[in-house]
Amino acid sequence: MLNNKSILITGGTGSFGRAFTKYVLEHYEPKKIIIYSRDEFKQFKMQNEFSASPSKLRFFIGDVRDKERLCRAFEGVDYVIHAAALKQVPTCEYNPAEAIKTNIHGAQNVIDAALDMGVKKVVALSTDKAVNPVNLYGGTKLVSDKLFIAANAYAGAKDICFSIVRYGNVAGSRGSVIPFFHDILQKGGTELPITDYRMTRFWISMQQGVELVVKALEEARGGETFISKIPSFKITDLAEAMLPGCGKPEVGIRVGEKLHEIMVPVEDSLNTYEYDRHFIVYPQMVWSENRRVIPTGRKVPEGFSYSSGNNTEWLSVEDIRRLLGTVHFE
Repeated sequence: MLNNKSILITGGTGSFGRAFTKYVLEHYEPKKIIIYSRDEFKQFKMQNEFSASPSKLRFFIGDVRDKERLCRAFEGVDYVIHAAALKQVPTCEYNPAEAIKTNIHGAQNVIDAALDMGVKKVVALSTDKAVNPVNLYGGTKLVSDKLFIAANAYAGAKDICFSIVRYGNVAGSRGSVIPFFHDILQKGGTELPITDYRMTRFWISMQQGVELVVKALEEARGGETFISKIPSFKITDLAEAMLPGCGKPEVGIRVGEKLHEIMVPVEDSLNTYEYDRHFIVYPQMVWSENRRVIPTGRKVPEGFSYSSGNNTEWLSVEDIRRLLGTVHFE
C-alpha cells in the first residue's frame, strides 16, 4: 500500500517518526519519506541514522504553526502522519498558550494544508490523555482529535480522509515511568517511588504503535479512531520487576496524573467495535458513502469502556521483566 507513495511525517525526528521511517523502508518501497520538524540538529542525526537510504528521505525544516510552510511541504504528498505536538504535561501546564498554538492551531493548519494540497490520507496520533482530560495537554489533544474527525466533513468531493490512532506512553519513552525508574537504579537507588499503589498502565511497544498507524492507513475511510488491544500492568509490579524486593514508598499522585490510562470511555461505547487485535471508535456523524464499519468486528456492549484498570489481559512480574529486555531507552 505504501509502495511508490510520498509520505510526510510531522514531528518526524521524534521516536515515532524514526521508528515509522525504519519500518516503511524495511517493508515497502516508498517514493519518498519527508521528515518535517523544527530541530535541525535532530534532522542531522536522523540523516546519519538513515544514511543507507538517502535517496528516499527528504528533510524539511518547518513548524506546524506555519501553514504556508506546510503547504509547500505537502506538495505531491499522498499520506501525512501527524506526530508533532508539545507533549510534556508540566510544560503544557506552564506554557498553555504555546501548547494551544502547536497542538490545536497546528492541527488545524495540517488539516487545511492537506485539504488544499491534495493529500489522500491523514493519520493523527492521539493519546489516552485526550480521553476525559485532566490536564491541559490532554485538553489540547481532545480538541485536536475533534478537529481531525470533523475535517472529513469539509472534504467535499476531494479524495481524502482523516483518522486517528490513540495509544498511551510507549514503553521506554521519555517522561514515562520506566526510564524514570531506570534512572533511579542507574544512580544506585534502592527504592522506587510509587505515586499510588492502585496505579496501572498499558504496555505498548513502538513497533505496535507503528503497525497500528499502518493499519489505519490501510483501512480508514474517515473519522475512525484506532486503538490497540494491549496488556496492562501494575506500577508496583513494574517496580518489583526492575528491582526485586525494593522499597516502594507511596508518594502521592502528581498534578494532572490519572490512576489508569483510558482508551475508550463509556460515552463512546455506542460507536465502538472490537476486532481481533484492536478497537475502532467510529464517528457519530456520516459525511459520505465511503464511511463503513469493517464487517469482521463486533459492536461492544453499551456501557463498555477500555482502560488499563479494567483490562482482561495483564502482565505478571516475570512478563514485565522479560519485556524490559526489549526496551530502548532514549
